[in-house]
Amino acid sequence: MIRLNDIIEKVNSYLYLLEPELEVIKSAYVFSAKVHAGQKRSSGEPYLSHPLEVAAILADMKLDVASIVTGLLHDTVEDTLATLEEIDSLFGKEVAFLVDGVTKISRLPFTSKIDEQAESFRKLILATAKDIRVVLIKLADRLHNMRTLQYLSEDRRKRIARETFEIYSPLAHRLGIEWVRTELDDLSFRFLNPEEYEMISGRVAKKRKEWEKYVEEVKGILSKKLSEFGIKAEITGRIKGIYGIHNKMQSQNIDFDNVYDVIAFRIITTSLRECYEALGAVHSAWKPVPGRFKDFIALPKGNGYQSLHTTVIGPFGERMEIQIRTRRMHEIAEHGIAAHWKYKEGRIESGDSDKIYANLRQLLEWKDIKDPTEFLEAVKGDLIPGMVYAFTPKGDLKELPSGATPVDFAYAIHTEVGNTCTRATVNGKIVPLDYRLKSGDTVEITTSPDKHPSRDWLKFVASSRAKTKIRSWLRTEERQQSNLVGKSICERKFKQHGLDFQGMLKKGELDSALSELGFKDVDDFYLAVGFGKVSVADLLKIVLPKGTFDQTPEKESRLQKIIKTLTGSTTGGVLVKGYDDVMIRFANCCGALPGEEIVGYITRGRGLTIHKHNCPQLLDTDPARRIEVEWDRSFKGPRSAKIMVICSDRPGMLSSITRSIASSDVNISKAEIHSTDVDRAVGTFDVDVSDLSQLENLINSIKKVKGVISVERILGVEES
Repeated sequence: MIRLNDIIEKVNSYLYLLEPELEVIKSAYVFSAKVHAGQKRSSGEPYLSHPLEVAAILADMKLDVASIVTGLLHDTVEDTLATLEEIDSLFGKEVAFLVDGVTKISRLPFTSKIDEQAESFRKLILATAKDIRVVLIKLADRLHNMRTLQYLSEDRRKRIARETFEIYSPLAHRLGIEWVRTELDDLSFRFLNPEEYEMISGRVAKKRKEWEKYVEEVKGILSKKLSEFGIKAEITGRIKGIYGIHNKMQSQNIDFDNVYDVIAFRIITTSLRECYEALGAVHSAWKPVPGRFKDFIALPKGNGYQSLHTTVIGPFGERMEIQIRTRRMHEIAEHGIAAHWKYKEGRIESGDSDKIYANLRQLLEWKDIKDPTEFLEAVKGDLIPGMVYAFTPKGDLKELPSGATPVDFAYAIHTEVGNTCTRATVNGKIVPLDYRLKSGDTVEITTSPDKHPSRDWLKFVASSRAKTKIRSWLRTEERQQSNLVGKSICERKFKQHGLDFQGMLKKGELDSALSELGFKDVDDFYLAVGFGKVSVADLLKIVLPKGTFDQTPEKESRLQKIIKTLTGSTTGGVLVKGYDDVMIRFANCCGALPGEEIVGYITRGRGLTIHKHNCPQLLDTDPARRIEVEWDRSFKGPRSAKIMVICSDRPGMLSSITRSIASSDVNISKAEIHSTDVDRAVGTFDVDVSDLSQLENLINSIKKVKGVISVERILGVEES
């Protein structure tokens, strides 16, 4: 367990602590030790070890005294009897505000995991607008929790690691804190893919001495070359992270022994001019690899990162990556937004940090998205690194995610430009709207008031902004149409009973009935009728005198019975909140299984379609047509799932796989096998399973068969 004196020593290395500041850190330590007394972590260590480690990480980020104190106190209000009033009284309003901010992110009641995750990140993003330190403290908290994740159960390890990989690691990247991002990536990879992690880390350990020797040799050669050009610079070499190596192996489809640029060298100069001089010196010594030079000084990344990147054929014939930057650029590359912190004023300093903070604040655009799944998709999309830089005809730079199209560019200019985008010209040539932009492209958008977003745009746009704006327009349009349909149905049904719907509405004769059904106004009722969520009969039962409304259900026709047989039972093993007898069908696009969170979507004339809660197809639908559903645990019927197995093409392989499936008590309803031209066989199996757990056990069982290379679940086709 780290000691308080070690933390104070770290803080003193970048801040000269005054006596009152030293005392407040010590007081926070004593208070935390007192209120956490007797508490243990899952590792068995005293709970106090956690706030101490968080404070140490914040010191590594070079944050201010208030942040260090909050690190020591961040769990006191949530996990002990301490109150916010006590924190305020003992440590001041600034620390109380930060502790409250971190506590609010953690202490939230939810009905599902997706709601919990979405609302946590909504709070996290809102915190960036008030005080960025809340986010940095939360990052430090997550980093230490990841360092001790091995003490939790496997399912919790995987859930937290996945969340860290998808949100916290990209967030650290967006904030420019690369050392945190790298460690979070490695730790996430360790728990999500332990076998691959152990293989790569073992191979790295074996090669470490050899690589360290290589680093020293190259540093010596670089130093001599720079001296010839009269450049004084600091030269360092570092081995890439485990996940970084894995990523390179995957992206280039190579094994470990063929990964050559595992080591990145940095040249840190004293001036901007020397950066380009150093680049010239490097290129005069070694041949650069074409297409591998990037100037992030002239075009900084969105998180403020600046550096020259080049890859050369090094002194021993190997590829060698070199980054060149000034000392200030290096500080920003290592500490990101924290390098701009004005400790006493609770804000980001102006100047070179404006772009970083503006870039971060883009995330605030998504705070009002109500649907949890869509909100998370938007945030993840905005956090994913990898950008394209394109220009307007006037020379304004627009930063877009990789794979962006002219439609993404149009929405980056303005929502209305995107909504009315009709044609795009790139570098003077007309291109289709799904054209993939490249860095340096000049894009001109032509608009027309008669043009509107198409659902097809969702198939190719890349930015969260474009996706969200297109969905918003489509939903508004769909709601308007449903409103008109609902109004028409209401008028027709009332007329069948000799009633004037509009007349009764104007006289207020329907107000109490609508209120009784839970509707604020008639527009909400129109919408519910138009979407098929409620029947006009429900309103007529209240309005008409008792006994005059025929409530006898229509006899089910022979045709309806046939349709029900073909499309599924009325419940299909799913319980629908507020409904007893609903026609259920399962979406092919995601093939939900018991054990996965599900959502029902009303389709007029087709009953309720069941999707997984995170199905991409569901994101394109109106949340107003979604209904809360859950699995009926008493239902024991089989579910169909499809898996793909890639294996060696040798005699007896199919027999071994089918035996493994049979031993898992799973039935095969369909199987297709074909050979490839590289001594591989690919098999797809339709299997009947009871739930997600049985499918996962089956996949793990097949993976153990000798000769099997990979096994994965295949999801179905898109819904029409």
